[in-house]
Amino acid sequence: MNRGIYTALLEWKTDVDKMPLLLRGARQIGKTFVVKDFGENEFEKSININFERNPEHKEIFSSFDPVEIIERISVYTGQKVVVGKTLVFLDEIQDCPRAIMALRYFNEEMPELHIIGAGSLLEFALESEEYRMPVGRVQYLYMYPMSFGEFLSALGEDALREYVRDKTKLAVMPDKLHEKLLDYTRKYFMIGGMPKVVKSYVQHRDVLKCQKIQQSIITTYKDDFAKYAKKSEFKYLQKIFSVIPSVVGQKVVFSKIDNSIKSRDLKNAFELLETAGIMYRVKKTSGDGLPLEANSAENYYKPVFLDVGLMHAINGIYGETIREKNLTDIYKGSVAEQFVGQELKALGSYYKSCDLYYWVRDAKNSQAEVDYLIAKDEKIVPLEVKSGRKGKLKSLLLYLDAYKPELALKISQAKYHEEEEVVSLPLYGMEGYLG
Repeated sequence: MNRGIYTALLEWKTDVDKMPLLLRGARQIGKTFVVKDFGENEFEKSININFERNPEHKEIFSSFDPVEIIERISVYTGQKVVVGKTLVFLDEIQDCPRAIMALRYFNEEMPELHIIGAGSLLEFALESEEYRMPVGRVQYLYMYPMSFGEFLSALGEDALREYVRDKTKLAVMPDKLHEKLLDYTRKYFMIGGMPKVVKSYVQHRDVLKCQKIQQSIITTYKDDFAKYAKKSEFKYLQKIFSVIPSVVGQKVVFSKIDNSIKSRDLKNAFELLETAGIMYRVKKTSGDGLPLEANSAENYYKPVFLDVGLMHAINGIYGETIREKNLTDIYKGSVAEQFVGQELKALGSYYKSCDLYYWVRDAKNSQAEVDYLIAKDEKIVPLEVKSGRKGKLKSLLLYLDAYKPELALKISQAKYHEEEEVVSLPLYGMEGYLG
């Protein structure tokens, strides 16, 4: 399964100013697969060290001296490291915090070596071991579950994906093709973008088998909390992980999640899961200028979960997704809002974590909320996830009246059309229009 991040890895390989690379993202989103594929295709030799599978390899990093480390890698693996021709891949690096720390010394003393670390729950491991990230001496790439476009490619629909990527084709989309894409969108809602689940669907076309794999992934995440988190944090992480998928699109109020637990403890758990890439905040912002972060409210936010398919598994809403005719009405609209937020993350830069924002007006007797605000071509674009046409877009129209943006987007299952300053974009068209 081809992943878009592969192009960023190619850029890193040829960059004369490259630093050791740390691939960040949640567990089971395909980090190991893409790096192994990259190593096999682009280097004469790839040496893979998995600290979870071979914990004895932690001894390689008893020293921080790059020369000694390279010698030990050769001894432990029986393979010679040739600078410029060998990729050294440190997988499940969270199990060896000293390996993370060693990356800074490779940057300073052996910058010509191609070395990549990948892992999940890095912050859990570093916190428990009292180590810190080598900030400024390591390059990060951020990876997410497969986007809808990558999902289409995995299904063998590369031609259809390229067709949708062409904005001029969106405006003249034939009805039958539009319905086919909506059917794929509905399937993606249930299957999601976790590669193991997508691979199973490609091979077997069995949604029930996919659901079992999703439950297995959820169990793996919970097991990870027990492995890496402090005992005092474990129950809070479990609570947040289980509840957040049911409140996507709603303002997070920790006292409503569980009033028997201190809000501070739940907030800390949310933040830890956010840094681990399992959930994200969509921060409230005034929307009156760029950068959006400058006018955001750090403690006033809605959540987006890691993956729409896992959201279905935790909430048990497969049946509703199958029955509901309008995709933007499923689970009171939160599934479509999750999909859009997830796509915005996946379509953002691989070189930094894409922050998400939304707009709220709390004026008396005139409350309004726009689901997302994004920056495109150095301009703010409001984005509303809704069914219906312009007449039902009260909040979006209030924002248009207040700030006069040149462009506003309505994401729905309707075909592409333009109505004055509002462009109606089908759910499946986000990559072509915003990618």
